[in-house]
Amino acid sequence: MVALDREARRGESPAILRELLTGLRAVEGPEVTVGVGLAMGAFGVAANRPRQLAEMPAFAGDLLDPARSHGDALVQITGERVGDITRAVERLLAVASGWRVRWRVEGFRAANRVEDGRGLARNPFHFTEGFGNPAGERATAERALVRAGQGEPEWAVGGSYQVVRIIRFATELWDKDSVPEQERIIGRRRDGRWLDGAPTDEEPNFAADPKGRLIPLDSHVRLAAPDRRNPPPLVRRSYSYDRGNGDTGLVFSCFQRDLAQGFEAVQKRLEGEAMAKYLLTTGGGYFFVPPPGDAWLDAVAPV
Repeated sequence: MVALDREARRGESPAILRELLTGLRAVEGPEVTVGVGLAMGAFGVAANRPRQLAEMPAFAGDLLDPARSHGDALVQITGERVGDITRAVERLLAVASGWRVRWRVEGFRAANRVEDGRGLARNPFHFTEGFGNPAGERATAERALVRAGQGEPEWAVGGSYQVVRIIRFATELWDKDSVPEQERIIGRRRDGRWLDGAPTDEEPNFAADPKGRLIPLDSHVRLAAPDRRNPPPLVRRSYSYDRGNGDTGLVFSCFQRDLAQGFEAVQKRLEGEAMAKYLLTTGGGYFFVPPPGDAWLDAVAPV
């Protein structure tokens, strides 16, 4: 991921956004996704931007580094081969005339795979994650994509709010705990099975465990989704990172049609979770990924 800011000398010219997107179309091989930040208002739609687009606030326990947070645009480049991604990033920096890099982070997905239509990977705490995602494109779109009639600008329908959180993991402290203790903090086995014996593809009955004897009340999964039959309306796609010198963690990324109902509702419930002492969010931001095609661009950056 590379977060970009407009060079001050370019002012508020809407053409700069169009130039960036045109240049990125020349990037071949990896998948390229572009999101826009709060400064989108400077591109000609201050009164017509996505209604929830804002600067990501600091939540309880966060220590946001301004140099690693926010940005006018976010370019995410993903692929299977590191060399292809590296060349694509070089191409991005070559075509990003009028932009400067605000922050960047490289991620990877250990044990990346798809099971029952869900993308799974192993995080730095040795747990498989992604089980909470919907299976299939239709269910994914239902959670992630802006709908007509929900109060957003017409051009934004089919787009998605993206939240990025750069979370440093205290892996040395975590690894001192026993595996059973780690599983109680998460609320699942390392392989995704539920602590009450339910298999990974079924939902546990939290109502049958009101005191948290089997799945603790302050476990991550129980706070994040207390009603498993009505999961949070978001889709996760996170990556591990390793900067060396013990700085390892997660580039948490999720997509939703409504920030308040999606990420923000979950994050507020997670205050006080048992895992909090092992995590430190240091950066990231809120962005809006426009719908496919170029029609939206005429509203955002008219010629």
